[in-house]
Amino acid sequence: RAGLIDWSRCSLDSASVPAKAGGAATGPNPTDRGEPGSKRHLVVDRQGVPLAVLLTAANVHDSTVLEEALDAVPPVRQPRRRPKKLHADKAYDYRRCRRACRKRGIVPRIARRGVESSERLGRHRWVVERTLSWIARCRRLVVRYERRDDVHLAFLVLACAVMCFLFLQRFC
Repeated sequence: RAGLIDWSRCSLDSASVPAKAGGAATGPNPTDRGEPGSKRHLVVDRQGVPLAVLLTAANVHDSTVLEEALDAVPPVRQPRRRPKKLHADKAYDYRRCRRACRKRGIVPRIARRGVESSERLGRHRWVVERTLSWIARCRRLVVRYERRDDVHLAFLVLACAVMCFLFLQRFC
C-alpha cells in the first residue's frame, strides 16, 4: 500500500556511541570523558520509520547538522514531499535552525532552552528515542569498532532498512 509514511510530523534526535578504534567521523565525546566517539543523527516519521540517518563526530553540536539531516530525507514522489512539523529537543533551539525549517516549509516544534520541559512536546519526541533504542539493540552498532566511517554508516543504514522492512511487513 502506498502512503505508509506519515508526513504530518517527524522527529529528529541524536545518540553518541563510543568509537574504540578511532578513525574518520570520530571526536572526543563530551559525555564519555573525552574518549573517541561518533554521533548518529536520525530523522523518523510519526510512527518511528527511519527517514534519514547521518554519522558525525561526537563533538559536533546537533544544531549544525539540522539542515543536512532535513535534506537527507529522500524524495518519495514528485513534487518532493516534506514533513509538516519537525519535533526536536533543546539542542536544536537556535534561530538558524528554526529559519532552516521554515525555509523548507516545515513548522518547527523545538523545545526552548531555559524553559522547563513540557509534557506536550515530549508526546511526539519519544518516537525517535524509541527508534534510537531499536538501533542500539543491534550488537554491531552499540560500539563503533570500524575505523572507516562509511562502513559504520552502511551498518546503520542496514539497521534502518531492516526496521523499515519490519514496519512494512506489519501493514502489508
